[in-house]
Amino acid sequence: MNWERVLLLCCLAAVALLALLSEGEGAAVRSPRAAGPEEKEGLKKRVFMKGSDASSFFRKRGKRSPKAQGEINAENRQRLSADEQRREYHEEQRNEFENYVEEEQDEQQERTREQVEQWRQWHYDGLYPSYHYQRHNI
Repeated sequence: MNWERVLLLCCLAAVALLALLSEGEGAAVRSPRAAGPEEKEGLKKRVFMKGSDASSFFRKRGKRSPKAQGEINAENRQRLSADEQRREYHEEQRNEFENYVEEEQDEQQERTREQVEQWRQWHYDGLYPSYHYQRHNI
C-alpha cells in the first residue's frame, strides 16, 4: 500500500512539472502569441520561398540528369584541394620519419664507433701501431 502512495505522488509531481513547463517559453523558439504580425511575415519569408522559386529549385537537376559545369568545377576544386592537403600531410609525415630514421642511424653509428674504439683500446698491447696508422693509401 505504501509503494502505491509513493507511485501516485511521483505521477502527480510529474504532471505538475509538465504543466509548469508547457506554460514557459522555450529558449530557442518564441511562442506565437509573443510574435507580432511583422515578425511573422519576416519568419515566413525566411522559411518559405515563392512557388516559382521552389519549382525551379526542384527542376534544377534530377538524380540522373547531368551536372552543370559550375557544379562539376566546384567538385573538382574540392577534390583537388583535398588531394593537395593529403599530399602535404603525407609529405610531412614522410619527412618526419626520414629525419627520425636518420637520427637513429647516426646514433647507432656513434654507439658502434665508440664500442669499436673501446674494444681496440682494451685489446691494444703496444706492440703494433694503432689502427689509424695501418690504413693503406690507395
